[in-house]
Amino acid sequence: MTLTARLTVLYTLVSAAVLLGLGVLVAWSTHQHFIDLDRDYLLDKVHLIQKIVDETPDAAELSAKLNELLDSHHGLFIAITRGEEQLFGPSSITFPAELAARSAADQPMDWPDGERQLRGMSTELSAVRAPGGVASPVRTMRLTLALDTQHHTHFMHMLRQQLAIYVVLATLLSGLLGWWAARSGLAPLRIMKERALKVTAHKLDQRMPIEAVPVEMAELANSLNTMLERLEQDFAKLMDFSSDIAHELRTPISNLLTQTQVSLSQHRDPDTYRDILASNAEEFQRLARMVADMLFLAKTDHGIQLPNREDVALEDEVASLLDFYDAVAEDKELRLRVVGAGSVVGDRLMIRRAISNLLSNALRHAHPRTDVELAIDAQGGGTNLCVTNAGDPIDASDLPRLFDRFYRVDKARAHPASDGAGLGLAITKAIMIAHGGSASVTSAAGTTRFCLQFPGPQGPLSLRVSSSQPQRTVSAE
Repeated sequence: MTLTARLTVLYTLVSAAVLLGLGVLVAWSTHQHFIDLDRDYLLDKVHLIQKIVDETPDAAELSAKLNELLDSHHGLFIAITRGEEQLFGPSSITFPAELAARSAADQPMDWPDGERQLRGMSTELSAVRAPGGVASPVRTMRLTLALDTQHHTHFMHMLRQQLAIYVVLATLLSGLLGWWAARSGLAPLRIMKERALKVTAHKLDQRMPIEAVPVEMAELANSLNTMLERLEQDFAKLMDFSSDIAHELRTPISNLLTQTQVSLSQHRDPDTYRDILASNAEEFQRLARMVADMLFLAKTDHGIQLPNREDVALEDEVASLLDFYDAVAEDKELRLRVVGAGSVVGDRLMIRRAISNLLSNALRHAHPRTDVELAIDAQGGGTNLCVTNAGDPIDASDLPRLFDRFYRVDKARAHPASDGAGLGLAITKAIMIAHGGSASVTSAAGTTRFCLQFPGPQGPLSLRVSSSQPQRTVSAE
């Protein structure tokens, strides 16, 4: 069932229950009202008959007055007894024996008599003298009277029929109004549905109308808008990634294909073939590194467990890398400086790779005859390792995307001095996420700084920071 149908059925059932309860209440109240009216009517006749009995000691005269009373009150039946003697009574009805046990103050008693429905009561009368004029002690007489309630029964039957018809019609009307109310109330959902149907892979800019929906749906619309915004951003990144990877793979493949076709175009000597194969091997190595890096990033997307966890002294790893990059720094007339020390728990090879990516990036873009500084510092319960170099500033619009895959600030992709595929910073960020940390970058006033933030003891990995702060300087001037 649709939500509109469910709300309609629920509203109809609630309305039927309320209307049915109201109908029962009306019928019961009307019935009780008739009982009260009949009781008051019978009590009034009890007082009237008591007065007639008090004023009429003669039995014949008493019967005449009571018959006259019955003639003027249709549907009223009276019986007067004294002991076992019946002084007055109708022969057309039979009073039940249990009626005599009730007093006038009690509720009247109902009973059927053939096709008639009677309601009556019984009470005691006091006579000053016995009817017939003969002086006698005061004798107690019992008065029993009944009223034909056929007109009440007919009215109640008609009332119940009318109430039943009203309840049915009102329930149907309530169901119709409930359907209209549910459909109108869910109109914002239909608007959101129409907007959602317009969302395609090439049209992710649709947003839910938050201002046009009720407050209860505003949070849902806002959540959907947030989801669409994330999808739009991720899809844009995926499109860029597809374009970038196609570009990165096209270059080495084109080189391999061109060299192979040229070498096959004519017969060459073995040395020439050997040079061509060596050049092709370099391109294959580049492709292999790119594929390995992409596989590593694919694993990080699904979450990876650190292969080995051990205490890693950051200053030792940096020192090992400086020994490796000394030649590069010397070629560019750069000076490498290391400040501070600290240890973290993590995978040694992965941490070294992250630091190596930042260091090679800094050496590649640093201006000649400047310093490249690696600073290790404990801050806020964690440890930061920052690599700073002096070079061309990076535009603020490019900073948020530096850690994206295949992203380069140089839109022309001209990198004659580097065979990198633009995955180094993305791998660095993935390694930091695997260690529960983060990576960040700032660039201003000709200084660019990349920082790795390792978590403290309260983070996912434990941390041990050295108290000593040694400094090492490698001069390559």
